[in-house]
Amino acid sequence: MNHYYTDLHIHIGRTKSGRAVKITGAKSLTFSNIIAHARDKKGLNMIGIIDCHSPEVILEMEEHMEAEELIELPGGGLSYGGLTIIPGSELEIYDETCHGPIHVLCFFSDIPTMKRFSDWLSNHLKNIHLSSQRIYVSGKELQYTVKEMGGLFIPAHVFTPFKSLYGKGVQESLTEVFDPELIDAIELGLSSDTYMADGIKELHSYTFLSNSDAHSLGKIAREYQTIAMNEPTFEELKKALSNQQGREIVANYGLDPLLGKYHQTACEKCQYPFDPNDEKCANCGHHKYIKGVADRIAELSQDSKRPDRPPYIHQVPLEFIPGLGPKIMGKLLDHFGTEMAILHEVSSEHLQQVVPTAMAERIIAARTGTIQLAAGGAGKYGKII
Repeated sequence: MNHYYTDLHIHIGRTKSGRAVKITGAKSLTFSNIIAHARDKKGLNMIGIIDCHSPEVILEMEEHMEAEELIELPGGGLSYGGLTIIPGSELEIYDETCHGPIHVLCFFSDIPTMKRFSDWLSNHLKNIHLSSQRIYVSGKELQYTVKEMGGLFIPAHVFTPFKSLYGKGVQESLTEVFDPELIDAIELGLSSDTYMADGIKELHSYTFLSNSDAHSLGKIAREYQTIAMNEPTFEELKKALSNQQGREIVANYGLDPLLGKYHQTACEKCQYPFDPNDEKCANCGHHKYIKGVADRIAELSQDSKRPDRPPYIHQVPLEFIPGLGPKIMGKLLDHFGTEMAILHEVSSEHLQQVVPTAMAERIIAARTGTIQLAAGGAGKYGKII
């Protein structure tokens, strides 16, 4: 069984023609740039691009197919010279039942199926060209459609205070919104990890994913996982999410939750830590706060036996490391090839041949999760001290 570095939540900012897809995404986030950067700079083996329902994105994928730069794999997925692309779509549900908004990820095995899904979506949302659009069907109806087309259905960043399954505090159970039998995995988000999420008993049966939700090329693989599969295909991924025949998540790699933008409860205005028992912020006197992921998970957690899980390794992305700017990053990539190589394979001794000893020590500390951190909250990332 082989191990593959995988990030299944990457946005497209613009199409080849310059048309906006993810408005908050970087203009450099085109399909072509993503696949080249993910393979050649990041060193990933499989990625999920979750705005592939957009018609111009489908057209760009088809152009790559015609040029034989993309090849459809027999087991599903698209091969780009060793990198597998899983076409996907992020959607927002909000109906009388769920009181959303709730974001979900839907993945399909090939371009023809994605085109069919895009055609279906065009009848149920206002702008088929944009990412994360509100779909005017229930969560369960969306699930049924995805499953009829052979797709994967995954609730996204489930604890984020906005646009997530548990984040707003309206839902106490996923069964209020979804058919639990039609969920393939749970995406945790940047402000939580396995150890926090496993306090919630109804999540014990699901595989946990740690993905980047990248809105720029640099953010690709800030969270990812290693997956054991025979080969990097859609069908093998499907088996891995269900832990079938030795296919499985080997390890999750993600930010220490303290670095997430919404880990601790904080003042809505000044982002200072806020005690919900207080009437106002101790720093600025503002009366409103944004509940942190840690506090929300604590509300939902039960005292129950937790399942055996693959390790969740707290890893600081290279771009978060103080002093590691573009010049040093360029030197590292020139010598060692990809970020995955730097984070997983290169020894401290070899790092010190390229960068100063202090920087090499920071990189080792970052990849082993031993850097001292200050918690983030209310939309402000945590920081390395």
